[in-house]
Amino acid sequence: MKPTVIILTLNAEKTISLILSKIDLEKYNIVIIDSSSNDKTLDICRKYDCYIKTIPKSNFNHGATREMARKLIDSDIVVFLTQDAISFNRETIGKLIKPIREGKASASYARQILHQNAGIFESFPRLFNYGDKAQIRSIKDIHKYGVYTFFCPNSCAAWLSSALDEIGGFKPTLTNEDYFACAELLLKGYKVAYVADAIVKHSHNYSLADEFRRMFDTGYVRAERPWIQDAVGNAENRGKAYFLALIKKLYKENCLLVPYAIIQTAMKYLGYKIGFNALKFPKWIKKFLSGQDYYWYSKYYQG
Repeated sequence: MKPTVIILTLNAEKTISLILSKIDLEKYNIVIIDSSSNDKTLDICRKYDCYIKTIPKSNFNHGATREMARKLIDSDIVVFLTQDAISFNRETIGKLIKPIREGKASASYARQILHQNAGIFESFPRLFNYGDKAQIRSIKDIHKYGVYTFFCPNSCAAWLSSALDEIGGFKPTLTNEDYFACAELLLKGYKVAYVADAIVKHSHNYSLADEFRRMFDTGYVRAERPWIQDAVGNAENRGKAYFLALIKKLYKENCLLVPYAIIQTAMKYLGYKIGFNALKFPKWIKKFLSGQDYYWYSKYYQG
């Protein structure tokens, strides 16, 4: 069976044609899950003979929507892309799924590089998390990599469907559906591959408020799943290593940016800590602090 490439879209007319042009349509099924775009996204997708399913924006959920999409077409391997992840070339998907086809891993993810003109606060996360060497991790690597062990971002990631079936697929969640699915797989003895030569362009320029909200959401879902803490311990050691590496780089290249880095890190840490302790907050406060206000009044919120 052809692997299926699933792309989640919302008003993606600026990027979707480029994304689809980088996929060999003879080798892969293409599924578009669109959250009711009001631009030309769907008109463009129809030109590429994609299977299209439209959902209300309010019904989107990072885990549940991907799981629904995974079941639309029966494929051994599913690949997820976001609308802002641009494949480097037409070989990217083939390289990404190779470790799964060879039986070396049950999930794999691509290397992310920067969009043009990205600044240091956009570039450094990519440099920190994505090296130039391929890697295969298992549950045995927890003592070496800590929370990074389960890293498998769905911006561009491939999954073995039978393995996902074994863990019940992607679960409804505010965010981090990829991280939790990868954790469940590794805890069952599967492996995840980082494919350094499968490359996509993907980066964001987040404001301080955006960073706070993103980390609030991350802290919240981690608190919902204490088994993650039991498996890999606290995420703060990884955060400390990131901060020290960032300051070291800024000190060498542009020390005037160090104060902003300190403020940015403080906002991210504050967001994470508040989110981690927010399970009993009133719903309206959670909505106010979150980066996804639609989630809190959706059918997936179980607070």
